[in-house]
Amino acid sequence: MTAPEPLKGIRVVEFTHMVMGPVVGHILAGLGAEVIRIEPIGGDNTRRLKGSGAGYFPMYNRGKQSICLDLKSPEGIAVAQDLIARADVLVENFRPGALDRLGLDYDTCAAANPRLIYCSEKGFLPGPYEQRTALDEVAQMMGGLAYMTGPPGRPLRAGASVIDVTGGMFGVIGVLAALEERHRTGRGQKVVASLFETTTYLVGQHMAQFAVTGSPAAPMPARVSAWAIYDVFETRDEPVFIGVVTDALWEKFCRLFALDALWADETLRENNARVAARDRIIPEIRTLIATMTRAEVIAKLDGSGLPFAPIGKPEDLFDDPHLQHGGLEDVTLDNGTQVRLPTIPLEMAGTRIGAPQELPTPGRDAREVLERLGYDEERIAALIADGAVGESA
Repeated sequence: MTAPEPLKGIRVVEFTHMVMGPVVGHILAGLGAEVIRIEPIGGDNTRRLKGSGAGYFPMYNRGKQSICLDLKSPEGIAVAQDLIARADVLVENFRPGALDRLGLDYDTCAAANPRLIYCSEKGFLPGPYEQRTALDEVAQMMGGLAYMTGPPGRPLRAGASVIDVTGGMFGVIGVLAALEERHRTGRGQKVVASLFETTTYLVGQHMAQFAVTGSPAAPMPARVSAWAIYDVFETRDEPVFIGVVTDALWEKFCRLFALDALWADETLRENNARVAARDRIIPEIRTLIATMTRAEVIAKLDGSGLPFAPIGKPEDLFDDPHLQHGGLEDVTLDNGTQVRLPTIPLEMAGTRIGAPQELPTPGRDAREVLERLGYDEERIAALIADGAVGESA
């Protein structure tokens, strides 16, 4: 079946780098929008990151077109202005004021294109911090997520760019809401999402816990769990997470693992009583699970309704049998290598979003993009010859 394209016909112009901004464009492209990525001459430096950044570009820039512009030249700016004048959405995530200095601020762009939805992905929403430079890790540290992730006194960033990605998702939500409002008003608007406020939203449950109980939330490794059994357990080979989160599941858990004595103790039939008796229950459960292999534990739990999980690694997911059913899509990297990467985790009308994608080489689509703007061959050749537009080798 053909992948859904609910945003087909929507044109997006993207001035982004790193993760947060590209996430917005990637999701919109995955939903069928035409996304034209503006890169500097030679291509976005994100393409060349090593180490933990090596996956940023291929993960979040699939399905887009690429044109390289010299935005320091009047000719390059003119091309950008023409693209924006014909766009439905602009996405940018550069430092505050960067596009303003180029004359590509919201007010100027909206004057030329009143229907434009201008999505800025920033470190902070308006306030005392708004001119600061922020990164995912900065937001995690400031916003309490690192504190909640690591052991007490040892703040630890989450193991993925969760704030960049979630901040990008909030940007998409804002864009979709603005498109809906444009249906009624005929006018676009500026949408701003941010790293710091996104982090605050994610730790809001812990803020609410303090408001309700009067006690600060402990970091997750030291938390008092809402359930007695909600832990990683060591088996004879690989660990497994098990959660027993209702009284009915407690009965089922005891039956599956022949914990007759624990089930016979009627003082443990209610969740809060089990939490109070956790120091007595957990050692017995750990001892039992340690006698089994992970496969044996999973065989008992699978299909039972009890929450459980093997402790997976990212590289394990390429071969995950569940993800083979639409969770991964074929991607051709710009060097021709074929890989499979996670698709947008949505199903619409019974069909998954994923479809084969290509990662564009820098400037690959320059001529096609300029032709759609109505530029003739002579003008295109002059722009390329002058260096205002870069063409893929």
